[in-house]
Amino acid sequence: MNKKTIAAIAGVAVIAAASVTAMNINRSTPADTDDDFQYVVDNFADIEILRYKVPGFEDLSLRQKQLVYHLTEAALAGRDILWDQNCAFNLPVRRLVENVYTSWDGAPDNPDFLALTTYLKQIWMGNGIHHHYSSDKFVPAFSEQWFRSRVDALPEVDQPDPDTLDELCKVIFDPTVLPKRVNQADGEDLVLTSACNLYGGGITQQEVEDYYASIKTPGDSTPVSWGLNSRLVKTGEGTVDEQVYRVGGLYSPAIERIVTHLSKAAEFAENDTQRQVIDELIDYYRTGDLRKWDSYSILWVGDNDSQVDFINGFIENYGDPLGMTGAWESIVNFKNEEASRRTSVLSSEAQWFEDHSPVDPRFRKPEVKGVTAKVITAAILAGDSYPSTPIGINLPNANWIRANHGSKSVTIENITQAYDAASHGSGFNEEFVIDNATAKLLDDYLFITDNLHTDLHECLGHGSGRLLPGVDPDALKAHGSTIEETRADLFALYYLADPKLVELHLLDNPEAYKAEYYKYMLNGLMTQLMRIEPGKDVEEAHMRNRKLIAEWVLEKGAPDNVVELVKHDGKTYLRINDYEALRGLFGQLLAEIQRITSEGDYPAAAALVEKYAVKVDPAIHKEVLDRYATLSIAPYKGFVNPVYEQVIDNNGNVVDITVRYDEGYVDQMLRYSRDYSLLR
Repeated sequence: MNKKTIAAIAGVAVIAAASVTAMNINRSTPADTDDDFQYVVDNFADIEILRYKVPGFEDLSLRQKQLVYHLTEAALAGRDILWDQNCAFNLPVRRLVENVYTSWDGAPDNPDFLALTTYLKQIWMGNGIHHHYSSDKFVPAFSEQWFRSRVDALPEVDQPDPDTLDELCKVIFDPTVLPKRVNQADGEDLVLTSACNLYGGGITQQEVEDYYASIKTPGDSTPVSWGLNSRLVKTGEGTVDEQVYRVGGLYSPAIERIVTHLSKAAEFAENDTQRQVIDELIDYYRTGDLRKWDSYSILWVGDNDSQVDFINGFIENYGDPLGMTGAWESIVNFKNEEASRRTSVLSSEAQWFEDHSPVDPRFRKPEVKGVTAKVITAAILAGDSYPSTPIGINLPNANWIRANHGSKSVTIENITQAYDAASHGSGFNEEFVIDNATAKLLDDYLFITDNLHTDLHECLGHGSGRLLPGVDPDALKAHGSTIEETRADLFALYYLADPKLVELHLLDNPEAYKAEYYKYMLNGLMTQLMRIEPGKDVEEAHMRNRKLIAEWVLEKGAPDNVVELVKHDGKTYLRINDYEALRGLFGQLLAEIQRITSEGDYPAAAALVEKYAVKVDPAIHKEVLDRYATLSIAPYKGFVNPVYEQVIDNNGNVVDITVRYDEGYVDQMLRYSRDYSLLR
């Protein structure tokens, strides 16, 4: 898929918050930062919860606000779909733990209750019992005996039967049961060993791969995204059955609510094209026909006149160990006209960037079509984009649609601004940056270069290059997501240092790119390891992507001492000795990654990932964890959404939609469980 770093989207591409926030480097704050706005909402375990502003919402017309409102309701209606996709036990566990939490009448400082509160906040953040990033199962700090006693104290209507309670307790407390939501360990059956609920009935990885191989048409120039909206199971007769997500099929109650609000949103569409986009999405949800998803995607790419926009569907495939099925997600947004000037400049020059790419000309697109990009303001985050969210999106995923009809890329600047505002004063620079001159470079230029890296990654990186005729888009199998993110990141890194960006007036200093180069290498080699438990491998695709790039460059640049890790006072620091040579190495690796992608060279992809992206140096890892322990920095960030409310006059007419920012994390999650629990 096309996420950048987790909080990256949908093959959309999503850029993950990880790339920006894992660093927590102090950066110059945008001019419109409101120092009185309370960005930090909550802290627990390894999580910090933030809120984001929606500047400009009040300037939308009433019809646009009503459009946003109904798209928002359609987004929230899909919440439980993702929970069930992530694990079959997620919804019953959440309901039971929420009931225990809300029924508590004891001391608020009771240790078991405090531990249950933390566990509940964690599963809310993870959209289930597994960590949203590592996919490891959460370990509760309260006892099973205490938990059972609290379940016994619930009203009878809220108590599961004894067998169900035993099963749920085993899921919650036994670390050997469903330990990993998405297993990426080399040599194992990735389907049987993953706890996600995308496959069932004892089906194996080989059976899944054989099934999709049997239904694909070799040489199809417009293939549908097989498996995107379905669950594969093995029947009692031993055959494979595909359960499609649609009205009347799997997840029908939630999809019906989504369709209801999409239909209402269509009444307020800004133009005929947008109305057609919504109508085609509704048809797709009603039928489950992936050809309709493709036609929706083509219409969506072509809608460049609407100010309000959205994604809604089964899009991002990182939750599938085989990279087939899309996790349900939605983001509702509107265009930030002023900030979109820079992305418009980039998209208008897409052919220049493609023509000057350091990859083999055979793998370049001779004609780049329909690349559009903009900076957006997120109005609501939902599904796989909530509470942890992307900072950029590039859609659609299908290579043939991107080649023939173009792609649409966005950078979500009110989210990056919230990350930036919440990160000040963390002490990161003092602890990890090698010297004051480099720290000043980061302060002066990291905010703009980080955003430009996102722009280049999403707008041009994912849209660059082409597959050779006959190459299966799924040829790289489980390594496809890592390689795709590596490709887009390298494209962005390579061009961030190009004089073209100064020529286009996107940067005012030809040395500014060095801020992003330093941050990226430091993150890939060291600081992202704060997210890994001791003794564990790197498994998440975006972390693997960054590690692959940084470790490869460190090794290949060693003879010329391009980049090195040095010791000062017993601490390890990154030093970049030759930024120009570093750019050249990024270009070399980009050429090879594009070759692998274009030719579908799975053995080469697997070799790169396993050599550079997986294993962790235990000494460096321990040092990073020890140094982070002296700082008050949460490794992961999540968000609460704003609350939208209709203002209705005495005649029953909607006269306004208001937005407020006063809902807390616990209150929001409990309200969502109360109002949007549509699957039983």
